[in-house]
Amino acid sequence: MGWLGLDDTDSLAGGCTTAVFHDLLNDLPASCSIGVPRLVRLWPFAQRRTRGNAALGVEVHTDDIPGLLHHLDAWWTNHIVQLAGEVEVSDVSDRQQSPASPGMVWFADQPPVDLYGKAVREEVLLEELPIPVRAWGGHGRIGATAAIAWKAERCTWEAIAWRMSGVESARHVDESTVESIDAWPEIVFSRDPRRGTSLIAPRGRSPVLFGVRATEKDAAQKACELLVQSKGTEQVRGWRVFQTNQASGDHLGDTWVLEVGDVRVEPARKHAHIVTDGLDVLCYAEGGPVNALARWLMVGDVIEVAGLVDQQGQLHAERLKLKSWVPRSRQRPLCPDCSVRMKSMGAGQGLRCPKCKRRVADEWVDIPGSPPFSGWVEPPVDARRHLARPLTWEDTVHHDENVPNDEEQGSS
Repeated sequence: MGWLGLDDTDSLAGGCTTAVFHDLLNDLPASCSIGVPRLVRLWPFAQRRTRGNAALGVEVHTDDIPGLLHHLDAWWTNHIVQLAGEVEVSDVSDRQQSPASPGMVWFADQPPVDLYGKAVREEVLLEELPIPVRAWGGHGRIGATAAIAWKAERCTWEAIAWRMSGVESARHVDESTVESIDAWPEIVFSRDPRRGTSLIAPRGRSPVLFGVRATEKDAAQKACELLVQSKGTEQVRGWRVFQTNQASGDHLGDTWVLEVGDVRVEPARKHAHIVTDGLDVLCYAEGGPVNALARWLMVGDVIEVAGLVDQQGQLHAERLKLKSWVPRSRQRPLCPDCSVRMKSMGAGQGLRCPKCKRRVADEWVDIPGSPPFSGWVEPPVDARRHLARPLTWEDTVHHDENVPNDEEQGSS
């Protein structure tokens, strides 16, 4: 028995590590059985990330470890080595793209969970990795090791289907079936509630046809089967259900309480930059309520922020809450005798009640103002990070004690 991990076989030019891992699992020796394949999202600012920064892992059961490692040596040489070095410039980002650097690892036991905890919050270097029984390749070993270090204490599920080889035309997924499964309570993040559009099909040259996410494994499997069998869905070459850390919230640690010093809004894109007495906070325009609350802020307001810090030390807000705020306006006080609003007598002459003529010293009364939101706010579903846990979810933990350890359901 041991743990197998894989990462970084793709680039923006094409490919997908989930598809490579699916093929690898299908081609394991007959003496092997596998547990539940896992898809683990890592720190979204990692220097060498391609798209969603996901890595793959699985527990493998076999009585012939030497035979399995010999098989993996050959599979690496025949199927993965040639994937190294692929690179393409992004047409939506000026971030420098790194060449694919596939990595695969075999551990007899799960690596320390602390490695996973770091990998979802910050950069991990090759020299920080524990030593495996066997390792292949380059930087992909980082994600591969982190994927199998995950303890899966809180999880969701994703059923992924892949297109037939060589197909690059527009994707076809049966829309009526998508609408049908979207009504299931276990199916999550499949549709943008604001636009009414499907979110299960990726963009770009990925071999993935769709990915259906769910809070329960059986629901993900059933939804995938229905989609694959639907007349409006193109033929697939295979599908598989993965246990994932998506929507786990594992990446968030302590929140930051900060006092606002300034708010700067980009004129074109409307991203809001909050300058504070600590970290500067970025609230993207796509963040909806988060961006709206950020733009309402004034100097002296106190906010609480949950999010991740990027390489430049900027905090990317995933949740935002207003703790206290300065007055937005002010007015003259009411007359203490007749409750009528007092008026100024002129510069330096104090105030006078227009009804009873009582006079008092000049003063103003602050009007607190009404914030646009109370409590925590988060981005809409289509603008959240893969790891973001919805505010509306109960803090429940999905364990895998009912998940069988034999071969995961799927199709070759």
